[in-house]
Amino acid sequence: MQRRNALTALAIAASLALPALAQAQTINVGVSLSTTGPAASLGIAEKNSIELLPKTLGGLPVNYIVLDDASDPSQAAKNARRFIDSDKVDAIIGSTTVPTSLAIAEAATASKTPQIALAPFEPKQIQWVFPLPHSVNVMSSALFEHMKANNVKTIAFIGFSDAYGEGWLQDVQKGAALHGIKVAAVERYARSDQSVTAQTLKLMQTNPQAVFIAASGTPAALPMRALRDRGYKGQFYQTHGVANNDFLRVSGAADEGVVLPTGNVLVAEQLPDNHPSKKPGLDYLKAYEGKYGAGSRSPFGAYAHDSYLVLDKAVAAVAKQAKPGTPEFRSALRDAIEKTNKLPVSHGVVTMSTTDHSGLGVDGRVLVTIEKNAWKLLK
Repeated sequence: MQRRNALTALAIAASLALPALAQAQTINVGVSLSTTGPAASLGIAEKNSIELLPKTLGGLPVNYIVLDDASDPSQAAKNARRFIDSDKVDAIIGSTTVPTSLAIAEAATASKTPQIALAPFEPKQIQWVFPLPHSVNVMSSALFEHMKANNVKTIAFIGFSDAYGEGWLQDVQKGAALHGIKVAAVERYARSDQSVTAQTLKLMQTNPQAVFIAASGTPAALPMRALRDRGYKGQFYQTHGVANNDFLRVSGAADEGVVLPTGNVLVAEQLPDNHPSKKPGLDYLKAYEGKYGAGSRSPFGAYAHDSYLVLDKAVAAVAKQAKPGTPEFRSALRDAIEKTNKLPVSHGVVTMSTTDHSGLGVDGRVLVTIEKNAWKLLK
């Protein structure tokens, strides 16, 4: 009887320990996205994509803690502190914009927590941060190649008055000088501005052949519409920050003929069959549009999905090296992300290194134009 009681007690103790073990092995990932505010059209697609992700990461159970940062860097920083101090996360995904991503980067670096940002920022390399989207330099070089091929000699620049706009301005000025193109005017505006009348009038006075708009989301349509309303007939260039269907809705007829770079997923069906991004891109679109409707695709949502693919591979590589929830695991995870090599994702092929934390190169970009309010791949 005593032996039976002892065995029963042992079995009960083991059964009670199982949930605790499972909980201890769960990966916690904090996700801060701009699902409200000026960047909401981008952040909502990212949140939708997170909701489609598998319940495991690298073979381990995963818990995603998703918070809205309202497109506000101060709120993004608060979210990051909560992830680190209260949720004890193993990694952070986010945020949607450059300013909010940089706010999270400070906390991620201080706590030594790997962060996969969903917005591009450079040139400073940050040890614990991996900005997954294509870098400004990768995307701008495609635009300058198009300008050169079309004999564009003068451009005017208008962009956000924040880190995103500043990063693009610096790159555009360098690229223009390299290609013998004159930047005739530079104007800035805030993401929340409702009018850019004064700025567009100044741009018009310089009579540029093309206007380069460095903005993202639906606010990027504002200067384009204002210029068209005032009779501007020249070429528009936009950044990959506008590559979603909400931009098409807001810009209306003003977007006809605009040229921009984007990741492969936006036109996945138009890619050659042997393109490494075609299958992951089509797989993502099938899942996303299967739930949210035909034509709902967004490259920004795809960046969130691709961040999962990067983390999934990295977690699988370190799952037996350290225990989730520990500094050792976070450090090993960071190192594994940095060693990502030739990983096909919906936007391209990701290869990280100690000197490149972005990972997506020129093979992961395409140039597209807008014809009759629809995306078309430029050959």
